[in-house]
Order: sequence, then C-alpha cells, then structure tokens
Amino acid sequence: MRLIGQPTQLEHMIDRTCFDIFYHVPRLDFLHGHQIPSKELASRLLFTTQEHQSTQWSPSSSFVLFCLRPLFVRITALSTSQISSFKPFTLYASTGYCNPSTTINWSCGSNCQANPTFKPVASGGDGDDVQFWFVGFDPTLKTVIVSHQGTDTSQIEPILTDGDIITETLDSTLFPGISSDIEVHSGFAKAQSLAANDVLAAVKTAISSFKATQVTIVGHSLGGAIALLDSVFLPLHISGVSFKTVTYGMPRVGNQAFANYVDAHVTSLTHINNKEDFVPILPGRFLGFHHPSGEVHIMDNNQWVSCPGQDNTSAECTVGDVPNIFDGTESDHDGPYDGIAMGC
Repeated sequence: MRLIGQPTQLEHMIDRTCFDIFYHVPRLDFLHGHQIPSKELASRLLFTTQEHQSTQWSPSSSFVLFCLRPLFVRITALSTSQISSFKPFTLYASTGYCNPSTTINWSCGSNCQANPTFKPVASGGDGDDVQFWFVGFDPTLKTVIVSHQGTDTSQIEPILTDGDIITETLDSTLFPGISSDIEVHSGFAKAQSLAANDVLAAVKTAISSFKATQVTIVGHSLGGAIALLDSVFLPLHISGVSFKTVTYGMPRVGNQAFANYVDAHVTSLTHINNKEDFVPILPGRFLGFHHPSGEVHIMDNNQWVSCPGQDNTSAECTVGDVPNIFDGTESDHDGPYDGIAMGC
C-alpha cells in the first residue's frame, strides 16, 4: 500500500473528499463512492503519478484507487434527542407487519397504541404476493405516513445472495423520465409496483384530507427497499409537499446510477442498520449494487453514528463492520432499534 501525495496536494483532483490510496487487487473499487472505468481512472491519476513520481500507472494495471475516508465529513455520533426523534418512525415501520384489517381501524395492539393520534386512510396487501402497507396522517408529527411490510431474514437472504440476481430499468409509467442507465433489483421493482398506484392514490387522499405538507415513507428489510423506491416514485407524481424516508435493515436496491439519483433527488433519506445485520451488505457490490448516502449505524455499544457517503467502509459503519455474511448476525436484523424490535 502506498500513499500518493498528501491530501492537500490532491484536493482539486478528487473534489476535496478522499485520500488517494493504491491497493493491489484484481478489480476496480470506488472513487468518491462511484465506480470508474480503468481508463478514466488512469487519466485522472496522470497528474498525480507524474508530479509525485511515486508509481507507474497504466490502464491495464491491477491497482485501483480507493477512497478510505472523506477528508472533511467525519463519522459523528447522534445525540440522545436525535435518536429519540426516529422512534415514532421505527414504530410505524414495525406496524407495517400488521394485517391491513387492523391498521385500517388502528386496532393492531401495542404498535398502534404507541402512535395513538394516527389517522388511517388506506391499507392493503396480502402479505404474500403483495406486502402489507398502510397510509395515514400523524397530526402530532404533521406528516402523512407510508409504511411497507418487510420480511424475515430466512426469506430475504436467498433472494439477495442468488448469483443470478437480475436488474431491470424502472417502469416508465410509474417512473416517467427516469434514465435507462438506472437499474434496480427486479424483485424489489415488482414488489413496489404491485401496490404503487394504490399507495399513490392513498397519499393524495391523505394530503388533501389533512392539508398535509410532508410525506414520510418507512419500511424495514424488504419494506425498506420498497420505501426507497417509493421515495423516487411518489415525488414524480406529487408536488407541493416535502418527502422524508426512514428505512431499517434495508438491502441494496439498485446500481450506481440509482444510488447517485437518490443522492441527488431524494431530499431526506436515513437508512438505519443494526449492529452486525448482514442484510444491508446484500446484494454485493461485486454484483453492481450500491447504497445511496444516509446510513446510520447502531454499533455494538448501542451508540448511533452517522456514516457519510455511499457504502462507507469504516469499521464504525456496516460495510466495514460486516465485510461478509459470515461476520453477520441474523438476529440483529429485527433490532432492537432504540428498544424496538420489528414485527406485529
């Protein structure tokens, strides 16, 4: 391993974000969270290698540039009040597992009782072909809530680790104007599409009925993946309101272009990962999947930290803490998230 120059000498080359480190590995990794073809990477490094005379670079070289840590954006611990602010949304994500017959009249037991002022508008799904979902309004938080059911680890792991994972472009009817460069996991795309129009209609009704100006989308596991797709879908059809997305134990949903689109267009995203939960590292980056920015990681000491950038590799963040599924812990997937375990 060899450090090429000092950070201050290279800031203008790398958008003031990354240390330049060479690793001898057989494939490219990432610069500033983005995968770069070897020829482009070589051209960007030409100045560095010539000025510092530290190493030789050619487009066929097996060395890669890897951003270890942002220079100016540090991993920071969340305050107690910041952590507490997520609790209502955690409860709504947990309530996503409850049968629609109980969420439509808000009679789902302790999950519903924990957010007692909620006004349900619509619910749906069968928990089989279509994940449960519900939409309503929280007058205390002054936001429309959209919640999607997740699935347990034993059901989702085979989907995420299958070597024949298929990606597809987003449906142009549901996602008008989205570039064909953007691709997502086909299973997640189908799961989101099955309820998309019903959810959209319910959100419009809730906004109109309660004169809402904010929509918050939540989900755990597969429900988190659907929620992330909703965070792209809903703003394409609804204007005049702000959107917020909070997910838990969310797997990677799409390719680099998708992650970049989310970073550029989804105004408020937090995806919370618990300890050694391995679902968030799936599907693997080697398959072309990437997380958008916005990770919050709950560490083993129960400290919550904000992990800047896409797929932050720090040991304090999920990708660094759980480098493969064998280092993960299945039971961490359901929580607890600030004392709340997912499920109805």
